[in-house]
Amino acid sequence: MKFMAILGMALMLAMSGGSAQAGDASKGKKVFKKCKACHSVKAGKKKVGPTLHGIMGKKAAQMKKFKYSKAMKKSGVTWDEATLDKFLTKPKKFMKGTKMSFGGLKKKKDRDNVIAYIIEATK
Repeated sequence: MKFMAILGMALMLAMSGGSAQAGDASKGKKVFKKCKACHSVKAGKKKVGPTLHGIMGKKAAQMKKFKYSKAMKKSGVTWDEATLDKFLTKPKKFMKGTKMSFGGLKKKKDRDNVIAYIIEATK
């Protein structure tokens, strides 16, 4: 009986973890409107900022032919839900010296939704 209770709790934790799991990609598409002036989710399409296509699980500053800040190049950050959440909260606080001038997304739900959208749109 104890085993079943522990197994059930483990499954609940596994299913509830991760910000994108909590996010809604369709709502995130609306939030992404704040981002799309500078970023695209299409492969190889850079704008003022690099494309976000393929960033999940990748080290920062990897797009060829894009001029990243020294801070981004030296950050050692690997983009995942947790690092994106921290970066999108306050980019300049998370990565001092970043060229990204965006002030951040204050609401956790907005960050969760836009991360879910980025994941969904860049599969």
